[in-house]
Amino acid sequence: MTDLIYKEESYQIIGICMEVHNNLGPGFLEIVYKDALEYEFELAGIPYSREKRYEVNYKDIVLPHDFYADFVVFDKIILEVQGIKGIPEEYIARTLNYLKVSGNKLGLLVNFGELKLQYKRLVFDKKLREWKELR
Repeated sequence: MTDLIYKEESYQIIGICMEVHNNLGPGFLEIVYKDALEYEFELAGIPYSREKRYEVNYKDIVLPHDFYADFVVFDKIILEVQGIKGIPEEYIARTLNYLKVSGNKLGLLVNFGELKLQYKRLVFDKKLREWKELR
């Protein structure tokens, strides 16, 4: 069995997501869940950045469009928030691209759109240029 990267921090984040989901349930727009998460992070004293901007480098240039991660928590974990049915592959791919561009190792993709909170732990290994989904 492999050790989970940022185990304690990710458990705290998922616990807060569960708290938000238990209180709000499914059906709200993503922005509502983000506002509630921000409140809970503040309450818990957890460091975070919301809508953190990253430049996208391509070969020898910086592309004109940036991306904005929903949250970067503990200055090392990307948290992407969804409020949809299921978790489509394109959202997994998007989160992995965020990891590549940001240099962070762990991404949490959390979906509040179902009766039960859904989440995926995604790890990008820069050296191997591959990703793993961890439960």
